[in-house]
Amino acid sequence: MPMMTTDVPIDEVVATAYTVPTDRPEGDGTLTWDSTTWVVVRVGTHDGGGASGVGWTYAPAAVARIVQDLLAPEVVGRSVLDVPAAWAAMARAVRNAGRTGMVAMALSAVDTALWDLKARLLGLPLHHLFGAVHETLPVYGSGGFTTDCEAHLRSQLRGWVDAGLPRVKIKIGESSGRDTDRDLARTGLAREEIGADVELFVDANGGYDAKQAIRVARRLGDLGVVWFEEPVSSDDHAGLRRVRESVDVDVTAGEYGDGLAYFSRLLAAGAVDCAQIDVTRCGGYSEWQRIAALAAGYGTEVSAHCAPTLTAPVALATPGLRHLEWFEDHVRIESRFLDPFCAPVEGSIAPSEAPGNGVSVRDADLAPYRVA
Repeated sequence: MPMMTTDVPIDEVVATAYTVPTDRPEGDGTLTWDSTTWVVVRVGTHDGGGASGVGWTYAPAAVARIVQDLLAPEVVGRSVLDVPAAWAAMARAVRNAGRTGMVAMALSAVDTALWDLKARLLGLPLHHLFGAVHETLPVYGSGGFTTDCEAHLRSQLRGWVDAGLPRVKIKIGESSGRDTDRDLARTGLAREEIGADVELFVDANGGYDAKQAIRVARRLGDLGVVWFEEPVSSDDHAGLRRVRESVDVDVTAGEYGDGLAYFSRLLAAGAVDCAQIDVTRCGGYSEWQRIAALAAGYGTEVSAHCAPTLTAPVALATPGLRHLEWFEDHVRIESRFLDPFCAPVEGSIAPSEAPGNGVSVRDADLAPYRVA
């Protein structure tokens, strides 16, 4: 039975940062790294049985301090039910600090935790609280780092295909676009490994300029590539549109979008065939829903970027969703530190029917990686 929630106040907001090493160097077209920092936010109430909600973002450890100093004071004391009011208060409070970048990541983590707490107190899975329109979520395997050797790339691609994933993505844009021969060779290797029936995506992470991206895209088309992510910087909307209008492959971007205003500009520019939304960067579930509605107004589908466990509930409630990214780096963390963790079956994941987002964090396992 749902629990009573009338006038239940939020009593605490706690943010903790953990840095988890990768099992090998990882890299894309414009960046390399050897660890990933996970900022986990918990919001709690002493009433309602001491329930708590959890949200997170993949961001620098400094985000935890932003949560504690700027956002927590705006949330504590508010009703668990009034998540939109809490979001608006947080957005007002960060005016002078800036609403974008790490502040948007902090806001995202708190917002997702607030929605999780509300759903848990109501005894509802989050996707039912939002109103689900999908029964399952199609996913695509994502990894293929530019730092990976050929043997590892082949093994990873084969593993995804054998697991039933009908679409996969690799990184290109090597060294900020300075090695297109390797980019094309790796794409050809990927096509060879996955066969003709699996969709092939590539992600340049903004490694090219527009004219170079157009030249590369035309050769990618010969390899059956259907998705060209960030061929140029995601901030270069004119360049994205130029590429989009010049090639047949779908051009996509948006993963760094930190709010409705960014996506308003991206969509108005006609820059993408599919807009990527990252719930850990865009402002959380609250802002995701506004962005998805805006995209629907432009007749543009959206794709869920990374953080698959956190994203799944709101993605299930998004009519224009194309798919969800099964990103190697985040899957590595979520499968290790969340209980339970839901893996894809035949290319899709099914929602949890447990209250809230349906997971708990394995705090004891995470403790050695705490940095803030």
